[in-house]
Amino acid sequence: MDGKREVIIKPTHRGLWYEDGVLKRVLEPGRYRRPRYWNLGVYRTVRVEIVLVDVRERELTIKGQEILTADKVAIRVSIVVQFRVSDPAAALHVVVSFEERLYSDVQLAARRALATMTLEDILTNRNRLSDEILRDVKEAAATYGAAILRADVKDLVFPGNLQEIMNRVLAAERMSQAQLVEARTKSEVQRIEAQVKAENQRVEAEALATATRLQAQAAAEAQRVTTEAEVAALQHRESAAEAYKSHPALLRLQELVTLRELARTANARIYIGFDKHLRVEAESNHD
Repeated sequence: MDGKREVIIKPTHRGLWYEDGVLKRVLEPGRYRRPRYWNLGVYRTVRVEIVLVDVRERELTIKGQEILTADKVAIRVSIVVQFRVSDPAAALHVVVSFEERLYSDVQLAARRALATMTLEDILTNRNRLSDEILRDVKEAAATYGAAILRADVKDLVFPGNLQEIMNRVLAAERMSQAQLVEARTKSEVQRIEAQVKAENQRVEAEALATATRLQAQAAAEAQRVTTEAEVAALQHRESAAEAYKSHPALLRLQELVTLRELARTANARIYIGFDKHLRVEAESNHD
């Protein structure tokens, strides 16, 4: 770059502008030209140096760190850290190599975190380990221009005998979970069957109640109609009696109609009572 006066910086980088070894500014993406100065009648080119710093996200892997847990179990852990340079000047000036410094900081943070956790804690909540490493390293890394985006535990390796025991435990847990799922399924089926049975009983009870109510209504309606018919018949008889009382000839006519109907029956016997006065007069006439 020193032999060229024009410099182009891409969006993936930032530039540190040094004049005669002194940092003057941080260059954003763009095109830049080195200046020349007038000194005692001649042009003198200032010694300008531009150092490019990659600001893209990158990944750092801390492999196979053997660490003791709080319950004195030795495990090997691999950690993946994603970061980017947030302060190019600090990244080059504060430490000799910000990547090496970040590597050691993450390594120490992992040891501190695992020293406070038991094996069971690590197995049941691996995210806690990742969160503690991230929280421990993030602030320190910012002092030398690195922004930590995430820190995740990639691999956990256990001693051979412990691995075998864990496999048995995991198999037992899977069997227990399967049995639990089966029991829950059976319980759910029984619950649904009970609900269906209860619903059927409710529907049957409602249907029986409806039928009973309709039957009672029909009986009441029939009784009402019968009562109305009887009342109408009584009213008709009362009217007829009043008519016969007012017009005796109508009663005599009804008697004749009745006699005519009875005369049509061969076995019918008719007894007619005569008035006593008429019977005595008839006997006198006979004498």
